[in-house]
Amino acid sequence: MWIITVYSEKNNTTMFEFAEEKEAREAFDKIKDCKILSEVVYFSDCSTLVTT
Repeated sequence: MWIITVYSEKNNTTMFEFAEEKEAREAFDKIKDCKILSEVVYFSDCSTLVTT
């Protein structure tokens, strides 16, 4: 899961959730306010690749 957290000039915080990295990055490029892109990883998610 991918989350975009947006902090606007009016002190509003908005969060957007995406299933795919590609769609999150496309939306991230279109947002103009201060923003953070985060990936949420669940340990129970078997599709997550863990490398050491």
